[in-house]
Amino acid sequence: MNEFAEVAKGHGQGQQGPSIHKMKTLLGAEDDTSRFVGLALLKSVLDNTPELRNDEEAIVSLWESIPPKFLDRLIKTGSKPHKSLEASSESSRKDANDMLDLAVSVLHTFAALLPDNARHNPKLLDRIPQLVSSLLHCSDDTTRLALETLLSLVSHPDGATVFTTIKDLSPLTEMAPSQPLALETLLHAWLNVMTATPDKSNLRFKIDRTINSLVSSFKGTDAVTLLNFLANLLPRLEPEVVPPNPKWLPSLGHFIRNLVASRPNAASRNAFTNLSAALLELYPFQAPQLLFTDKSTTDTAPFSYLLVNLLLVDLRATLPTLLPQLNSPDYPSTSRRLTSAFNTISHFIGYLLRAMDADSDNHGLLISPDHLLKLRKSISETLSLTTEFLRDRWDAAVAGALGLHPDARAAEAVTASGVSHLTLAWNIKNAEGGSGMGVADDPLALAAVRTLAIWIREDENELLRKEVSGLADMLVDLYRSSSAAGTVFDFRRAVLVAFEGLVAERKGREVVVENGGWEVLAGDLIAILEASSSSSSSSGSLEEDAARGVEIVRVLLQIAEAARPGSREAWMDLVTKVAAWYVPEADQPSVVLECQVAALQLVTALLANTHPGMQKRYVHSTTAVLGIANQLRVKLRRDEALDEALEDVLGTLAALR
Repeated sequence: MNEFAEVAKGHGQGQQGPSIHKMKTLLGAEDDTSRFVGLALLKSVLDNTPELRNDEEAIVSLWESIPPKFLDRLIKTGSKPHKSLEASSESSRKDANDMLDLAVSVLHTFAALLPDNARHNPKLLDRIPQLVSSLLHCSDDTTRLALETLLSLVSHPDGATVFTTIKDLSPLTEMAPSQPLALETLLHAWLNVMTATPDKSNLRFKIDRTINSLVSSFKGTDAVTLLNFLANLLPRLEPEVVPPNPKWLPSLGHFIRNLVASRPNAASRNAFTNLSAALLELYPFQAPQLLFTDKSTTDTAPFSYLLVNLLLVDLRATLPTLLPQLNSPDYPSTSRRLTSAFNTISHFIGYLLRAMDADSDNHGLLISPDHLLKLRKSISETLSLTTEFLRDRWDAAVAGALGLHPDARAAEAVTASGVSHLTLAWNIKNAEGGSGMGVADDPLALAAVRTLAIWIREDENELLRKEVSGLADMLVDLYRSSSAAGTVFDFRRAVLVAFEGLVAERKGREVVVENGGWEVLAGDLIAILEASSSSSSSSGSLEEDAARGVEIVRVLLQIAEAARPGSREAWMDLVTKVAAWYVPEADQPSVVLECQVAALQLVTALLANTHPGMQKRYVHSTTAVLGIANQLRVKLRRDEALDEALEDVLGTLAALR
């Protein structure tokens, strides 16, 4: 220890050069005692010399002077003492612990100080397996340092790749209930290696096995940290990496049920809400059985009622206070929880509809009519409040006020600093162009619109439909913006579902047309038809677009058939464009043919619902559409429904000529 005192004295007198040289000499010695002294001195010097910590060149030089095998021996000795040590004195065991503490603290220091290129060098990354194996033998402080070091190293794909080669992750899974950093390490390791590894199946197997171990470790706890971890992990996994039918799903359902039934606090609500939405998205067949069915035969409220009711209460309590929080640090977390709540309710409504259509003996949705009526009332009240929130959110961010002319929305003011901004817009800051995250970029808006849409379509609530009709300008704008390239979220399918509910009422049809809904939808339908004739369109996108085209026709057809005294002149432009459409010769998927036939049905309804003078003006277009219908009839492959629809088109058009 005399050498340690001598070098420390030199360092204390400001002799940095000799201290570094002396430390390197000690670290390069042949005996481990000198190396240990050098390592201890190095740690002390780095902790107490800020100017040395900021000297990258000196840090790299000192790191290179440390023998990696010596660090491994220190960790191994402290982690798995020899039998002689176990039987020896307390001081010997303490020495072994000191070796482990020193090695981990040195790795922690250099993981923080080394520049990126050196931090991703194998000399540091190859210590990852030893750090993991040492975790269960560390003191509390050293455990924290080891986990922080691991988290730093696996945050890079190279470190994450080394981490995933470890066969035994039990030290991490066993301490996860008491050490949240263990879960953070797994999260960053898997997400960072996911894009770097070509072996997706092996990664999927490791994730599945590790989550199963974590579930076992968390039994007997509230599992809030585990649920949060999985809610952050599962939605971000690539489809090839998601375990297809994991054995741990029922255990997660059990954890969620326990939290819901135990008067959850804010952290618990956040955990089970986000994970419920994630499971329903990833496991659409298994998750509803876990969350929306209840085999209990008691008179108490079923779990699905408790879950959905809690989510509805949270939405009603939070939405009125959300607008002033748009730029607060808590908004992303709150927005995510509410988004998950809306998504879970959407899945519940869908499951409820499927269950009611199925055989009552098989669907397993054990919820009484009384509870269903209560939920129906609660959902309607919550969605009425959601309509108010969306109106205020849209006005604050885009429209300025309900019914304000678009030219007024775009007016800009220039501040004294020369920065221009929309005079009426209030939005989330730090977005592209400086105006913040727009409504169209907010996942909460998409989730809210989607839930609202499916409910007003399926529930014949005239009052709520009238309230939602006040959002027609927002819905049309969201549809239009979703058609542009580079958009974050696609609102089109959700808006079409909402329009289906709105156009069932006279007021809804009027506001959709008044706000340009016909032009936007008709333009999209023509674009879909033209894309179906293009050889450059991919099969997947073509079928997806065609399915949307069928929904467009479903909306426009209701408007066209209900129009009085008949089809508007502006709508007849659709007839002309469809008449000029080129029918592709190649065979196409059935959904594409369905879209094409549906477009002809819409055109036929427009022609049939107009006065005779207009029909004479469009006689050439009628003839062209008739020719298209005959070409399509040849392509139909024994599809009785489409063939019958096409026969109606042919008969009606022939009569109009």
